[in-house]
Amino acid sequence: MTPASNQGRFAKRLVRNDDGVTVVEFALIAPTFLLLLLGTLDIGQMVYAQSVLNGAVQTAARDASLEGGDTQAADDLVLARVEGIMPGVELDTSRRSYYDFADIDRPEQWNDSDDNGICNDGETYTDENGNGQWDQEIGVSGNGGANDVVIYTVRANYEPIFKVPFLPDAWAERTLESSAIKKNQPFADQADYSSAAGACN
Repeated sequence: MTPASNQGRFAKRLVRNDDGVTVVEFALIAPTFLLLLLGTLDIGQMVYAQSVLNGAVQTAARDASLEGGDTQAADDLVLARVEGIMPGVELDTSRRSYYDFADIDRPEQWNDSDDNGICNDGETYTDENGNGQWDQEIGVSGNGGANDVVIYTVRANYEPIFKVPFLPDAWAERTLESSAIKKNQPFADQADYSSAAGACN
């Protein structure tokens, strides 16, 4: 037999040999499968956490809208409900109060003589929220008083449980947010907006 024919036979045997194919296939498929599995688990945790956060924020907003409602207790309730789902969660809470629903996202009234949408150049305004300056957004920080409308917002920062090892920065931290709008109970007379006037610089 010539060396060429030996090589030909060896090549045919090599082509037919399927030893180790499973290992190669696993090496090609495993990373993709693990990425899909971890991604699915991560999305599941995020969706569940968002749902629990929404429910907790709704309950806390309602509890704080009652006469004598304790805002700290409401914040603690939200934390107690989500900390088991979001490891190491840190909450950032805020409340903005308004006289009525129609006041949300509106500026204080002013004489916009130059039609630029900003109070400036000595234009006069009504300091409706009583803070001594013109505000593009009339809301006041805090839980407001009787009959006031309050937007309660919670931002939750946490570390996902299921992290993809190939993308550590993308899975380092996640932020979820939820808001609830409630009207405080009419347990007293509602304080009206101020009618003090001012002039913008």
